[in-house]
Amino acid sequence: MTTIRVLLVDDQPLFRRGMRMLIDSQADLTVVGEAGDGGEALLVADEVLPDVVLMDIRMPRADGIAGTAGILRSATDAGRTPPRVIVLTTFDLDDAALRAIRAGASGFLLKDAEPEFLLAAIRAVHGGHAVVAPGAITDLLAHVGPARDARRTSTPAELAAARDAALPDLSKREREIFAAVAEGLSNAEIAAREFVAEATVKSHVGKILAKLSLRDRVQVVLYAHDHGLLPRR
Repeated sequence: MTTIRVLLVDDQPLFRRGMRMLIDSQADLTVVGEAGDGGEALLVADEVLPDVVLMDIRMPRADGIAGTAGILRSATDAGRTPPRVIVLTTFDLDDAALRAIRAGASGFLLKDAEPEFLLAAIRAVHGGHAVVAPGAITDLLAHVGPARDARRTSTPAELAAARDAALPDLSKREREIFAAVAEGLSNAEIAAREFVAEATVKSHVGKILAKLSLRDRVQVVLYAHDHGLLPRR
């Protein structure tokens, strides 16, 4: 059994202690280090090489956004596979969570999430998935950063033309799959809409992520937003 190595980053020792007890109670998870802010987290991460980092957003000195960016940059510069980062926040639809995701986090959770959900999230991000639905990211974008981009279009034809211009390295089918992922559809939903096998959709999504140098489906939504490829709301 592969043991998932977890780093805890939070400025409250009592919270870290509770999280350590929960995580270490699982046969496939182990806490390999703790840190009290984003700067310390970078030093500890370089030493213990975690698979997954649970990162508080608001901490003194270096916050979770700086910690996330620093850990991922350091791993990349060293030629290592960067750990997956889950940011923890006390506020839903939080612009700080969105900034952490832009910095490279694989998603965010509320600090009062059910223990079973948090454990499942650790396993999910370790497996290469995002822990927040793309649809939730779309709502978050609308909440904290309503459509400011004048390039955003509204009709299907305009959107298709914009995707063709912004995604020249993708095939026609990959652009269609890209649009569906950006809408928040699952692989199963895309397969049903496109009349293809779910495995085919999964293959296309993998190619799209590789060609655009994106980590996961949440990053697809952010990419679409930043390039004016989401329909107006």
